[in-house]
Amino acid sequence: MRIMFSLVVVLLLALVAYLGTEVAGLQIVFGGVLPYVAVAVFLIGVVATVIKWAKSPVPFHITTTCGQQKSLPWIKSSYVENPHTKLGVLFRMVLEVLFFRSLFRNTKMELREGPKVVYGANYWLWLFGLVFHWTFLLVLIRHLRFFTEPVPGFIMLLQEIDGFLEIGVPVVYVTSFLFIGAVTMLFLRRFFSPQLRYISLAADYFPLFLIIGIAVTGILMRHFSKTDIVAVKELTMGLLAFNPSPPEGISYLFYIHLFFVTVLFAYFPFSKLMHMGGVFLSPTRNMTGNSREVRHINPWNYPVKVHTYEEYEDDFREKMVKAGLPVDKPLETEKE
Repeated sequence: MRIMFSLVVVLLLALVAYLGTEVAGLQIVFGGVLPYVAVAVFLIGVVATVIKWAKSPVPFHITTTCGQQKSLPWIKSSYVENPHTKLGVLFRMVLEVLFFRSLFRNTKMELREGPKVVYGANYWLWLFGLVFHWTFLLVLIRHLRFFTEPVPGFIMLLQEIDGFLEIGVPVVYVTSFLFIGAVTMLFLRRFFSPQLRYISLAADYFPLFLIIGIAVTGILMRHFSKTDIVAVKELTMGLLAFNPSPPEGISYLFYIHLFFVTVLFAYFPFSKLMHMGGVFLSPTRNMTGNSREVRHINPWNYPVKVHTYEEYEDDFREKMVKAGLPVDKPLETEKE
């Protein structure tokens, strides 16, 4: 039901874009108004979420480590697994953000005959996750050609490298099919794994279907339903100039594609996709592991009225003796 609900919502979004542009003639809404709304919601939502996270108190160093911490001079420490300097933390963050190092080290557990618990590597998840994020980034960079005039040279170079196979006319981009293949595998992983399917919510499937919809409509526009690229660039440049004016000749498929993108932008700050920003603010990753070098005192500590054991025994010594409980100070000494 959760999968079907998410899929139906995405299909309804496509239907809304189709009816809004082909039947109601609301091209200015889908091509001029909604993109501004989506970007505004995206920026405000991301900034508000980051500020909320940044204001959360983190009184102690709670880094996730899997290596020897720096302590005595004669004990070798792990500068990458348990960095004790800011430079080491920066290096670990770079490996985490660009290469998903913690996901590479991820293991899976299986219960086999015996019964026997077996642990093993799970590199394919790391591989598809890496391919998905990197190809997503490259596709976004390629799309900058619609928002720049003249188009920067590095974007043209990236397009040439991406289409080096030179298959078909127009050329097939490698990243396009790697991207849709990777996101499809991430969906199939949730679908075929009983454990993941049990804990997955509609909010986990919805962005996957939305991203698949973006990829599929993009590929259809490029290779099957020809789109007037000049008209599309005229629209995007008008958006940048705050003078949106959807030209004639743009197919409904483009508006479905654009509507999916605007929904993804607006949905981004309120979903698990915000892990893109959260990784930089995660105290388990961005803190140094130097708790043996430096004593960390909670800056929010405040005086607390306590009742010591000595005071407790003074108050209840007679009853404790009658109950046969041991006391530090004999009852006779207090009476004297």
